[in-house]
Amino acid sequence: MANASISRSQPVKAKRSPAKRTLTQAERFARLGLHNDADFMLHVPLRYEDETQLHDLSQIRPGQFVQADVEVTDQHIAPGVRRQLIVQVQDHTGSLRLRWLHFYPSLLKQLAPGQRVRIRGEVRDGFHGLELVHPKVTQADQPLAQALTPIYPTTDGLRQDSLAKAIQAAFSRTQLTDTLPEAIRQHFNLAEFAQALYTVHHPPKGADQQALLSRTHPAWARIKFDELLAQQLSLAAAREARRQQRAPVLQAQSDGSVSSLVAQLRAHLPFQLTAAQERVVHEIHADLQQPYPMHRLLQGDVGSGKTVVAALAAAQALAAGYQVAVMAPTEILAEQHYLKLAAWFAPLAIEVVWLSGSMTVKQRRPVLERLAQAEPLLIVGTQALIQEGVEFARLGLIILDEQHRFGVGQRLALSKKGEQPTKGGGEAFRPIQSSAEPQDLASVASSTVNSALLPHQLSMSATPIPRTLAMSFLADLDVSVIDELPVGRKPIVTKLIADVRRDEILAYVAQQVAQGGQVYWVCPLVEESESLQLQTAVDTHHYLVEHLPGVQVGLVHGKLKAAEKAAVMDAFRANQVQVLVATTVIEVGVDVPNANLMIIEHAERFGLAQLHQLRGRVGRGAAQAVCVLLYQPQLSADGRARLRAMHETNDGFKIAQYDLELRGPGEFLGLRQSGQALLRFADLQTDAHMIEQAKACAQLLRTQYPKVAQAHLERWLQGREDLLRT
Repeated sequence: MANASISRSQPVKAKRSPAKRTLTQAERFARLGLHNDADFMLHVPLRYEDETQLHDLSQIRPGQFVQADVEVTDQHIAPGVRRQLIVQVQDHTGSLRLRWLHFYPSLLKQLAPGQRVRIRGEVRDGFHGLELVHPKVTQADQPLAQALTPIYPTTDGLRQDSLAKAIQAAFSRTQLTDTLPEAIRQHFNLAEFAQALYTVHHPPKGADQQALLSRTHPAWARIKFDELLAQQLSLAAAREARRQQRAPVLQAQSDGSVSSLVAQLRAHLPFQLTAAQERVVHEIHADLQQPYPMHRLLQGDVGSGKTVVAALAAAQALAAGYQVAVMAPTEILAEQHYLKLAAWFAPLAIEVVWLSGSMTVKQRRPVLERLAQAEPLLIVGTQALIQEGVEFARLGLIILDEQHRFGVGQRLALSKKGEQPTKGGGEAFRPIQSSAEPQDLASVASSTVNSALLPHQLSMSATPIPRTLAMSFLADLDVSVIDELPVGRKPIVTKLIADVRRDEILAYVAQQVAQGGQVYWVCPLVEESESLQLQTAVDTHHYLVEHLPGVQVGLVHGKLKAAEKAAVMDAFRANQVQVLVATTVIEVGVDVPNANLMIIEHAERFGLAQLHQLRGRVGRGAAQAVCVLLYQPQLSADGRARLRAMHETNDGFKIAQYDLELRGPGEFLGLRQSGQALLRFADLQTDAHMIEQAKACAQLLRTQYPKVAQAHLERWLQGREDLLRT
């Protein structure tokens, strides 16, 4: 595909007056992401208007796009605060009212009584019957269009005809070739690409308009398949590129120290691993013995035991003489990991250190000095781990918790922190053959020279990834799933209660505290908002202190200083505080087995993933846990559906699937901040079957048609590959 840029005029020099400068047409195109011919040709219509036929006014209905040749029978300007132009028209079958809120004198002349005109627009059901508001008006009795008229996404100041003209110019300048050979197209039943794309822009008369609008037309199928194929090719290339990189081989030393340390950690754990945890531990153990970086996603529902799996992986790296970094998105979650890991590793004489942004320079200095020493060390922290001045001497393993909450750049930054120069000169890297025996990998790695060793990476997520999302966006990663909860864990009971029954909830809370239990009370805001009149954490804290005499009520939220938050959380863990009022800072990371009741204020305002994460903070002990979702009776349809989903299932995968439908893949994967749509044309819900086909086609192209694969990538991604490789 040719990439000739659309010509641009010279930018207008800004005047000193405060008036805004008028944008050039090229600048308006740029706002839509239209820079070259490929961009214009792939700027597809939002919808179509049918100007290929005329309609009888007696047959039209609300919501229909109509076109009719009519005669003007009456015209008047309705008085009022905002004057309106009202025009009555008729054809041989009936009459219709036209209305303009803004109009020019020329329109009065064009629509004088007795004039014949052609009108086009969407029918509305107004106060005085059916009407068209601001319809297009042209001369009557002109030849009809021979194809559906595309309506494109646009921006302020850019007319549809200007956009359509630029798109047509791009087609005229470009000779579109098909990246896929005819044999491939026939095998996957695909239309020819140039014809498919042209059909989407210029559907012929009689085309299935509904199929075009729903994007189920064969022309759309080809475009969506090509996009998914480019994605799968990019992910496959990313996986292969990672296999070309070097990483430390974290296998048992000659004295068996790795297996010994892992065995010691297992022996000190106060519980037995589940079968799912054992399976995942084995997968990670094998990955860490390879000479290329592990990139594995560990997913499991809330409370499934991901942290202990990560601890066993850390033990393997530590015993091999490497440093391990654990990074979490919030200080509360990071501190929770620090406390757990420090307790587990203390009997093994393994040093666990802490680093966060709230530490002073004096507190950070000894930690940074320890990192600079090439000795085994486990460090836990927040984004402070990727700040300037933090240098690792021998980082062998990175563990990212709640990885989707980190931006793309943050994930890459920590990986680059662990790059270690290898011994030797500049000999090119020679990929390891897949037939190499595990016991030979260490010697091969040491003899292979490369510019740097990269750390292994284990990402964890308590938000299960739906299968279609994993197939589409995580195909370059290895995925491990902990699909069972620890033995004895009881399902959490979820109750939906209107907030008018607050007195009953208070009585229930008092009863739980009297029986020795503890309670979370979660609020969506810290301070009062005029736009959202929601119960705030501060007000709720005052209210509960007043209505629960003799009960210690704590308050924690994001605006507290780190030391203040830590003091409140420590008091709650020690049962010195019985009721903890909190914002969503406790969404992840808080583990208090004695807390078995959670109240969530204005639950309808939370997203599904948040609600599921919050609910997972209870039910970590032997007692039956209850989560109460307080809601306002005036629920929206969306809010009602979310609460119903929470009430009906504790299955994180089912909840994640519904959440994906609501939020889309970008926000779900933590790529929303990239500013680009991950899939412009294909839809994960309706086109899941195409993902499997695209994956099979990608494998075929890479093995039998490598030049075709490269040409397809160049056409579709144009430098966007990195978005799919993070």
